[in-house]
Amino acid sequence: MKKLLFVLSAALLPISASIASNGEQPYAGLETRQIKALSPERIDGLLKGQGLSYALSAELNGLPGPRHVLDMAEKIALDAEQKAEIEAIFARMNAAARDLGQELVEAEAELEAAFASGNASAEDVAELTARIGDIEGRLRAVHLTAHLETDPLLSRHQKRLYAVERGYAGDAAHDGGHGGHDR
Repeated sequence: MKKLLFVLSAALLPISASIASNGEQPYAGLETRQIKALSPERIDGLLKGQGLSYALSAELNGLPGPRHVLDMAEKIALDAEQKAEIEAIFARMNAAARDLGQELVEAEAELEAAFASGNASAEDVAELTARIGDIEGRLRAVHLTAHLETDPLLSRHQKRLYAVERGYAGDAAHDGGHGGHDR
């Protein structure tokens, strides 16, 4: 009987290891991050003012974003005036997003330091997470607003081309994703 248990245990070890490496330990390795709640890639994106999915509500409802519009300027036939206006929108958005990204990283670092010190209090957590939430809300608004500003500068046809190029199907590929804002 002991031999059978040993054999079964030995047979199950690789399965257990496989389960552990396939999601049973989802945070393993994250404890080495400088700011535990933010990956190095996310920090980099925040500091560069990247979108980081903050504007999905606009993007996936047919309102193109300035960065992607500029990236496909030739494919959607932007004229010089459109391009200049969208470059200005992107520059404003990116500058504000970089500033807010820096603020967010700093606030997350403060929260991290509070826990790392072992002295985090409920009051500290409430204050810091409220600050983080406020910054993230403002950051999201910056990105969403840039989509709102970009949308009316594009024709219905350009929006259709954009949607197709981005791989969107359904209504977004047929009519620009929403009912108006034609140029």
